[in-house]
Amino acid sequence: MTKRVFSAFKPTGHLTLGNLLGAILPAVRLQDEADCVYAVADLHALTIKHDPERLRARTREAATLLLASGLDRSLVYIQSQVPAHTELAYLLESTAYFGEMRRMIQFKEKSANQEEVRLSLLTYPALMAADILLHRVDLVPVGEDQRQHVELTRDLALRFNRLYGETFTVPEAAHPPIAARVMDLTVPTSKMGKSDGSAAGTIYLLDPPADIRRKIMRAVTDSDDEVRYDPQGKPGVSNLLTLLAVCSGQPIESLAYEGYGALKRDTAEAVVETLRPIQERHTELSADPAELSRLLDAGAAQAVERTAGLVAAARVAIGLP
Repeated sequence: MTKRVFSAFKPTGHLTLGNLLGAILPAVRLQDEADCVYAVADLHALTIKHDPERLRARTREAATLLLASGLDRSLVYIQSQVPAHTELAYLLESTAYFGEMRRMIQFKEKSANQEEVRLSLLTYPALMAADILLHRVDLVPVGEDQRQHVELTRDLALRFNRLYGETFTVPEAAHPPIAARVMDLTVPTSKMGKSDGSAAGTIYLLDPPADIRRKIMRAVTDSDDEVRYDPQGKPGVSNLLTLLAVCSGQPIESLAYEGYGALKRDTAEAVVETLRPIQERHTELSADPAELSRLLDAGAAQAVERTAGLVAAARVAIGLP
């Protein structure tokens, strides 16, 4: 039986090369062996201060880029267009405990830097669990920073099943071994992030080729000019080798350079060529807003139809009419 896989992308910033190489392209390859579901998690972006118009624009941009990157054989939709997410989230909030929500690492980290903490920041792990459980998912591809959320999802599913009867599929976390970890070009000890990275050190999927080349040519390396893969001792050089290897399809051990200049030039061209077809397809999709809306509405309609039975079962199980 084909496994079902779910993942979501939060539109808190523009999607980056790190998102593409670490999550999106592995998801594209996964389409050949699994039933894949991907959502743009715009509801998750409400946990922090935001601009409504910017959120709408970034949500649509992220959805367009997922399709342009090759996820057109998956179910792709915008989370807020499927009300079942919030309905099931409340049922799971009514199954969760305050203590386990408060212990979530991301809540601790993000709330520590805010004077006014939104309640949704505390409860959104229940929404994340609902995202997964709605689709009777078998596998959830995650990085190490999301492992705790999948563990909570499993705990809530098992608890609900025990208290109210077998309702949910209990998912497993999957850690794709081929996913690349892309670091910030100016701070190569930090992950390249769409919302907390440096602008000079982050390559966005819609960056023009000239900007990509400039950022990579200015990437931080070190002073000894020796090109070798050593993430601890030479994080900047190792990051460039990783980018070149993944974008060119060559193993890192086959890449030999005598200086940083040639390495940066080849890395820049490999990244530009990797992003070129995605940017071209994004332009095509964006040029026909009506067709793009039709695709996203169709994805949402399919998600509504697919999840209706699960929500109905959960309502009955917990005691609602």
